[in-house]
Amino acid sequence: MLTGSPAKRAFLTAQVTSAPAVTIIRLFCSFAKLPMTSPRLVLFIAYPGVGLLDLTGPFTVFWSASGFLAQKQETGYVRRVATVPGGPVETADGLTVITDKLSDFDDVPIDTLIVPGALDLSGALDNAELLHWIATNAPRARRVCSVCTGTFVLAEAGLLEGRRVVTHWQAAEALQARFPNLKLLPDALFVRDDPVWSSAGVSAGIDLALALVEEDCGRDIAMSVSRQLVVYLKRPGGQSQFSELLQVQPGTDGVFADLHDWLAKHLDDETLSVETLARRACMSSRNFARVYKTKTGRTPAKAIELFRLETARRLLEDTNERIETIARRTGFGDEDRMRNTFQRHLNVSPRDYRERFGQRPPQAALS
Repeated sequence: MLTGSPAKRAFLTAQVTSAPAVTIIRLFCSFAKLPMTSPRLVLFIAYPGVGLLDLTGPFTVFWSASGFLAQKQETGYVRRVATVPGGPVETADGLTVITDKLSDFDDVPIDTLIVPGALDLSGALDNAELLHWIATNAPRARRVCSVCTGTFVLAEAGLLEGRRVVTHWQAAEALQARFPNLKLLPDALFVRDDPVWSSAGVSAGIDLALALVEEDCGRDIAMSVSRQLVVYLKRPGGQSQFSELLQVQPGTDGVFADLHDWLAKHLDDETLSVETLARRACMSSRNFARVYKTKTGRTPAKAIELFRLETARRLLEDTNERIETIARRTGFGDEDRMRNTFQRHLNVSPRDYRERFGQRPPQAALS
């Protein structure tokens, strides 16, 4: 007769139906060494206000992988969502998820522990019991993962000291400020620093989960999952392609607003230079470069490049103009120079960027 918490009994029941008794005994010794013929527990930690897609995106990847594994008569993943008290928890999106009690997993082997993120992390960061459970139990999992701003939760639990990590691009500066000893890789879609994996913003949790499945089950299963979910197995580019490069800098007080307006209207001039902007601002080149860097956080030369890049992005998104024409209109001069700038800042080519974000004719959208 199986004893213990409901979670433990459910987990052991799944094993009894697919593995010999000796495997069950070994399970408690070294879960990481078990073959995929034994179920692997993927435990998602939830809390009030958790991001729904941060949770359900990776959850669906493991569900899909389990289906394809079943077709091969192999055991897939046992997937559970848990909170400190158990029961219903409302996500940031307004939907309610029914969860197990976290303490039910105190004596259950965990293969993969995943902490999703949220816009408001107070439901996790202000919960001392949750942070203590993570800090105590994460070390016995084969791997520990964060999705989006879930990185903050793992860091607060003391699990990321000195590690390479990523988070949502909008939260990168806040993460680095709060946890200065982390090695932040802001453009990555996901980062592996064994046994910790972290993903960038929201849907990047799907990229992370696909990588975990590929490591466990091989490329064929991971590719089948990506096809079923209609997502890239490995999408090109990093998360910077989704960010706004030219957000208004705090503290500029509109000092260079008129100059920026003028610059945006003259990007087709390939001879634009720091000297040109300095003359427009009625300042010496040296003084202008110093003041501009202080007020905006970037050099004038970098500003020209980013204005051109941002305008080219918008034209790729909103028009069907030829890429060569956009390169000339934005002052890059030719497609090669524009491509190099896109690759350097966004890690994606202009053509790939348009394919992902550009307009589609109605017939193409339906095909």
